[in-house]
Amino acid sequence: MADMVEFELVSPERLVMSQSVGMVVVPCSEGDIGVLPGHTPLIGTVRAGVVDIHEDGKVSESIFVSGGFVEVTPNRCTLLAEEAIAVDDLEQDVAQARLEAAQAALDKAQSDIDKVNAEAEIKTAEAMLAAMGITAAH
Repeated sequence: MADMVEFELVSPERLVMSQSVGMVVVPCSEGDIGVLPGHTPLIGTVRAGVVDIHEDGKVSESIFVSGGFVEVTPNRCTLLAEEAIAVDDLEQDVAQARLEAAQAALDKAQSDIDKVNAEAEIKTAEAMLAAMGITAAH
């Protein structure tokens, strides 16, 4: 279909979604990208945030991803996500506990790699809270 783009969202556990959509908006490192049919080919890194799937000009589904990679061709968008959870399935207490654990890990991090990993986990937890409309308290 010329007015649709094939969208696949894959996590390490499973194929989360595979369907034709009107548009998909992906949170990339350099900013959000809207993928429509005929999009210029690209490969990009995905930051923690919400993927919005559009049908009939409006958002039909929102999925939180914690990062990954996206490949776009003129008729397909494939997102390989580290983690994917429907926004409606996110839980505030789980995200808050994740944030607190990451902050504790950062506080006791000894090596640069431990600091980088803890900071990445903090960003993911904060993005998860933001997806629920909650501002993370520091």
